[in-house]
Amino acid sequence: MSEHGNPISDVMSTTLQKLREMVDANTVVGTPIQTPDGLTLIPVSRLSMGFASGGSEFGKAPKVEGKNNFGGGAGGGVKVEPIAFLVVRGENVRLLPVGPGPVSTLDRVVDMVPDVVDKVTTFLDQRKAEQGDKEEF
Repeated sequence: MSEHGNPISDVMSTTLQKLREMVDANTVVGTPIQTPDGLTLIPVSRLSMGFASGGSEFGKAPKVEGKNNFGGGAGGGVKVEPIAFLVVRGENVRLLPVGPGPVSTLDRVVDMVPDVVDKVTTFLDQRKAEQGDKEEF
């Protein structure tokens, strides 16, 4: 029994400790993988977790060695689903999804957003560079 005299805390603590052992920051954003040609792959996963516990002390039951009878249990589960890889090559970063491709028009639009943002950023950087060159003269 725990120092607080509550067996359900022991059950919950043990279950949570085991879940912590299974899940850490590297579970969601994985350890980078370096390839010989200078490419870096970083796995990205979706993490789902569930936890439940319960218990009861039967205080009116006959005591055994000065303790009440206790019944309880706890359980938990973790689901880790790979969803993408971040692909880093020099200054360029791309998100490479693992799942099926876009099905609807909205999915396709959302899928195109990173490319559009890259193109707009490049365009704005070029404009700033051109304006900086003109101001020097």
